[in-house]
Amino acid sequence: MPLLELNDARIYYELFGSSAAPVLVFSNSLGTDLTMWDSQAAVLSRDFRVLRYDTRGHGRSSITPGPYSMGQLADDLIGLLDKLELDRVHFCGLSIGGMTGMSLALRFPQRLVKVILSNTAAKIGSSEVWNARIDTVRKGGMQSVVPGILGRWYTAEFRSASPEAVESTRRMLLNTPVEGYAGCCAALRDADLRNEIAGIHLRVLIIAGAHDPATTPADGRFLAERIAGSRYVELRAAHLSNIEASEAFTMELSAFLKA
Repeated sequence: MPLLELNDARIYYELFGSSAAPVLVFSNSLGTDLTMWDSQAAVLSRDFRVLRYDTRGHGRSSITPGPYSMGQLADDLIGLLDKLELDRVHFCGLSIGGMTGMSLALRFPQRLVKVILSNTAAKIGSSEVWNARIDTVRKGGMQSVVPGILGRWYTAEFRSASPEAVESTRRMLLNTPVEGYAGCCAALRDADLRNEIAGIHLRVLIIAGAHDPATTPADGRFLAERIAGSRYVELRAAHLSNIEASEAFTMELSAFLKA
């Protein structure tokens, strides 16, 4: 398996596409793994060298003791890029992946070309919400939170029309290790980039879901208002807009990256 040893973790990744093409990195949401990007990777690997990886504590990456921090998650990707000898990349992250992208854009702008921040916010939730979530999963396992998560991540219409996609997401959530999930919940609890994001000076596309109750369109517009020159797009979807509005999401990515 393609696992790279970093300072204190092994990160699982997949890298495919022409070595002559520009690199596009995908960063997954909380409670999922790199397969959440299957639709986008299949299309965009025609024009880009696609790198996707499992966030620390998720998928096949290491489950290190928490709590994690957003800086730590950003450092993981920089370590991965260094090991793979990849200099500058395009980046697309959703939810916690989007917050990882903001941290990268602030701390390592020289490593990024264009950035897509999807279904994310400069501050997600409150300390009380995340502490309660951590406590719940530690006591009851991932199965104790999965029904509520699926209700927030997809609209009722999509859940009814696309049961296979919803079931795939349910399995990803259930397979996420409690320690890794809780560690990333702590990273979200402690991250607040609201006063820093105006310092991002890269080409940025912000994607929001019109029906996303977790990171709302207002959260997306907040980013767009503070990141100079950014572009804001709203899709007819809830939180996992790259799956619920897959075709539109991929089209927006492709147009932005090729412009």
